[in-house]
Amino acid sequence: MNGMLYVYKCMQGKLQNDWRSLIIFTLMIIMVGAIFYSRAILSASIVAFTVVSFFHSRPKQHIRNFFSSPLLWGMSLLFFLPLLSGLWSEDKTEWQLMMFIKAPLFLLPLGFAGPVTISKRQWEWLAYIFILWVVWASIGSMFHYVNNAATVNEGYLRAKTMITPLENDHVRFSWLVSIAILLMGSLYFQKREDEQYAYWLLIVVASWLIIFLHILAARTGLISFYIMLTGLLVWVIIKRSKYSIVLLAILIVLPFVAYKTLPTFHNRIQYFLYDFEYFKKTNYLPGANDAVRIISIKAGWNAMQQQPLTGAGFGDVISETKKYYNESYPQMIEADKIYPSSEFIMYGAGSGWPGLIVFIFAMTTPFFTKTKNKVVWWLLNITAAFSLLFDPGLEVQFGVFIYSFMVLWCWKWFSVKNSETV
Repeated sequence: MNGMLYVYKCMQGKLQNDWRSLIIFTLMIIMVGAIFYSRAILSASIVAFTVVSFFHSRPKQHIRNFFSSPLLWGMSLLFFLPLLSGLWSEDKTEWQLMMFIKAPLFLLPLGFAGPVTISKRQWEWLAYIFILWVVWASIGSMFHYVNNAATVNEGYLRAKTMITPLENDHVRFSWLVSIAILLMGSLYFQKREDEQYAYWLLIVVASWLIIFLHILAARTGLISFYIMLTGLLVWVIIKRSKYSIVLLAILIVLPFVAYKTLPTFHNRIQYFLYDFEYFKKTNYLPGANDAVRIISIKAGWNAMQQQPLTGAGFGDVISETKKYYNESYPQMIEADKIYPSSEFIMYGAGSGWPGLIVFIFAMTTPFFTKTKNKVVWWLLNITAAFSLLFDPGLEVQFGVFIYSFMVLWCWKWFSVKNSETV
């Protein structure tokens, strides 16, 4: 009788794990797709993923996993530190909005702390689905560009870009494109020799996204791509691979060819050189991209220096930076009075030096986290840190989700045991 009861409990546990894993896998697919078509569905699927992740028989172990992983609780500090700053933030409305946006920085680490029995093949399918979404979105952007090429090309001389998904957020979208290229590189090296069709398909799709990234000419994605290419080159040189000469040639020739053949890339470089004169002197030019960014970073640094131990409070960062703009650049137009254009400085302005130190800790923790596919893992996190160094990406919903989900997804995927389950 006891034996039958044991078998029944084992079967019940297996069935529970099977449907739970299927739901979790489905929710991850929905989250990846929702980036491109619905903020509301994205928020709902994040909450559902976190809730379903606790549908198992070991909730205490789940919580222990969370607190035993510096990657998980370190990322969650990026939510709790702004939450704590609500105690001294005067603008509660702005603070509440920020906390809603930053909620995935706690929810997703908590969800990924649980057991996720997804097969190696399912992780790969999730990557293929993500890549497919990015490719489809890039084709949509190109369709608009081709129909308005002259106007769009001219706009690149005035700090504008072509229309992109993510509600025209070209910064975050360009980083997504670079991540898709990185994952294709990872998948390429995992394929068996008898899967030649997959080799060529990955090469063709990756080539298209590389070309598109240069047409889009958004610096976050482009520099992330070249960081990845440089990192891969260093790795193949260390491995004494035959690919080293090919990669070196691509690294040198590709930007030159893009400059000579792609109007958007050419005009982006031209505008950068024009804007650089204002940038290096920190002079204000209405609508100038880099000059305004540097001024905003100075404004954030000033806010941190005013209150080094607590910062202004995340709800009051924008009001404190506007005070600086009004005093130092009274001619500045309202549209240029932006958040500090660095998430590092943003956390310093919101929570003082403790906030800056915590943010640096969260960015460096992944490099001390054990995973397989170390090269891909390191490159992903280097580009994440780079993108946040010159952009307040965690102050927008898409930025928060893309950073937290991509890092945690790859962490779980690359931690697969015996190439089957985690």
